[in-house]
Amino acid sequence: MIPPDLRFHKEHEWVRLDGKRVTMGISDFAQDALGDIVFLDLPKVGVSVKVGQQIGEVESTKTTSTIYTPVSGTVSQINTALKDNPEVVNSDPYGKGWMAVIELADPGEVDQLMTASQYEAFLASQKNG
Repeated sequence: MIPPDLRFHKEHEWVRLDGKRVTMGISDFAQDALGDIVFLDLPKVGVSVKVGQQIGEVESTKTTSTIYTPVSGTVSQINTALKDNPEVVNSDPYGKGWMAVIELADPGEVDQLMTASQYEAFLASQKNG
């Protein structure tokens, strides 16, 4: 089930808003499509990012996929636990598998992202289309 408090980018990244910052990661759909995740290349703390910018990569036993930022701002924290345990993204993508915290440049950008129900409809349209 998709947590109702999350917002989603079309590239399958999610954000959870907390005041003027967001925690982000990849969706359950994305981790499932990737398969067993074996390595993550995450952004550096202090880096400024813009919506849609490539900020890292996820490597799995099947492929390598780009991580895009769903919002603009400054990376203030990364989940260092994923360095030694990247498979946590597979087992808990919306919890312990978070990837980065971004201090928002424009909190209004979050409103441009899909709600959980809109994301579910988006996924359904991708499967059917």
